[in-house]
Amino acid sequence: MAPKGAKSVPVAGKKPITKSDKKSKKKRSESYAIYIYKVLKQVHPDTGISSKAMSIMNSFVNDIFERIASEASKLAAYSKTKTLTSREIQTAVRLLLPGELAKHAVSEGTKAVTKYTSS
Repeated sequence: MAPKGAKSVPVAGKKPITKSDKKSKKKRSESYAIYIYKVLKQVHPDTGISSKAMSIMNSFVNDIFERIASEASKLAAYSKTKTLTSREIQTAVRLLLPGELAKHAVSEGTKAVTKYTSS
């Protein structure tokens, strides 16, 4: 270790590091991981999840999101409207998800929309 106040001397063959040489910031990747984890802790507080399982769950959520958005977009096109409303999303969920899962999703969605509009 160099004594205090000593200047660093560039090593032969190496140039000093400048701002342009520093690593650029890593692009942020969006993920549902924190939300999946929060739901897991609500349902099973003593259970953990591996990073591979989290990656699978994140892919699953992205896939369902894409399917619902695509179906809702088709429904809006059928009714010749450009706006996706909660009605299109609700109908898309009813078409895509099976039985009880659709009922629970619709009730949770309705609850979320009501909470949002009341605030």
